[in-house]
Amino acid sequence: MLFLAFPAQALEKTSLVLQWLPQAQFAGFYMAQDKGFYQDEGVDMTLIHGGPDVLASELLEAGRADFATMFLSTAIQRRTTLPIVNVGQFVQHSALMLITKTSDNIETVDDLNGKRIGLWANEFQIQARALFRQRGLKVTVVPQSDSLDLFMRGGVQAASGMWYNEYHTLLSYGLEEADLKPIFFSNHGLDFPEDGIYCLERTANARPELPQAVVRATVRGWHYAFAHREEALDAVMARMDRAGAPANRPHQRWMLRRMENIILSDKVPAMGVLRQEDYERVRTALVETGFVDDAPIFPEFYRGPIR
Repeated sequence: MLFLAFPAQALEKTSLVLQWLPQAQFAGFYMAQDKGFYQDEGVDMTLIHGGPDVLASELLEAGRADFATMFLSTAIQRRTTLPIVNVGQFVQHSALMLITKTSDNIETVDDLNGKRIGLWANEFQIQARALFRQRGLKVTVVPQSDSLDLFMRGGVQAASGMWYNEYHTLLSYGLEEADLKPIFFSNHGLDFPEDGIYCLERTANARPELPQAVVRATVRGWHYAFAHREEALDAVMARMDRAGAPANRPHQRWMLRRMENIILSDKVPAMGVLRQEDYERVRTALVETGFVDDAPIFPEFYRGPIR
């Protein structure tokens, strides 16, 4: 009997830049890679990391990655100069906040007027500036690095932070929750969806199956990460170690649980979907606060799953 050997179908090589350093914020992507979910979709995926001084959108623009994760507000702003489209929306709620100390007696947003505010010196500052403009606040913006030392020393009265990261970092320093007064942008009409997957419009037009495959595999990765947290944390810690990043497993466990809170939302029918009403809310806020003059209509911007 003659057996004919046929070569396996070649995987399509692609790359995706994650907008920050290795951490549990990206556990779903790591599991999709490690468990072979991208390969199951015919994709040979390379994951790249950005950071405080490396913007994911710039790597996309330079052709150093085919896909990138970005906040929705960042992507709408970048769309004015870079023809990108959203192919999958994962984080449905904003985890971005300003963190103040109870001892500084900042009880309301308006109490920030005249204060020194630490903002990350990149596109993550859009919501804060939108809030300041909406409320007519005059603040002194101080560039913030990935360290919270300036806030701890009293150099600023409010610091930028993510619920799943910097807020818990301060608690791990020994502060109590009663010592901190977080101001969630989501509580002030700025509940912007955050991490989504983006690609250039020409990529979505030329290879429409590729974005769909990447999103499907990433959805599987996140579901797996939430169902197998310790295994996912092993993958996170290994990547942090390889990158030389300080790794604290309890902190990464907190982050993974918070990611579950903001990704698994009952407001969307399925993971990966961007609702038109969410897009319109962010688009309107950016136009009204002067960050963009205009933005594309929803069907021009969104190429992801529709349920």
